Amino acid sequence: MINIIDNFLDEDIYNSIYNGLASNQFQEVEVGDKKFWVQYSSKEFDNFIIEKLSDIDKTKRECLLGFFRVATEEFDTDWRIHADSKVGDIRPERALVLYISPSTKEGLHGTAFWRHKDVGYEMPLDVSNEEADRFLSDEANNLDNWDLHSVVGYRPNRALMYPSNYFHSKYPNTGWKEGRMVYVMFYR
Repeated sequence: MINIIDNFLDEDIYNSIYNGLASNQFQEVEVGDKKFWVQYSSKEFDNFIIEKLSDIDKTKRECLLGFFRVATEEFDTDWRIHADSKVGDIRPERALVLYISPSTKEGLHGTAFWRHKDVGYEMPLDVSNEEADRFLSDEANNLDNWDLHSVVGYRPNRALMYPSNYFHSKYPNTGWKEGRMVYVMFYR
């Protein structure tokens, strides 16, 4: 199930997070053949978010990984349609994207969910790590093999939660000059 919650953080916490991100540098991190620009979140913030998710879901949740990420018009511009059913050595059940920065982008933008023409809407849970890596390497930027299913619009302080094996990407494939800053958490 896909969940969307606006005004996810109270105003003071949201402003504190945004101001902290805006005043610090994002670090380039290489993961395989991909580059990302991240700031690491604090354990306190990760715990705050996971407690909030546990309350919302009425079940105990566990944070597996949390971080902030930025994309602009100049970097992180691939479509990179993917599923997060495997993130390094962890296998999350769910993912959260919390939109942080104000947007200057025109038109519809946010997070897209996709249907692969052969595989469907989600990465099969029984796929091997090697097959998942091969599939995403071959298919992540091949738009001919994907149908756009839906787009959740970008709005600062909007939280989007979804099963981690759903195929998704940022939409469109670029951020904006000032940067599309989001908080990402993988959890179970």
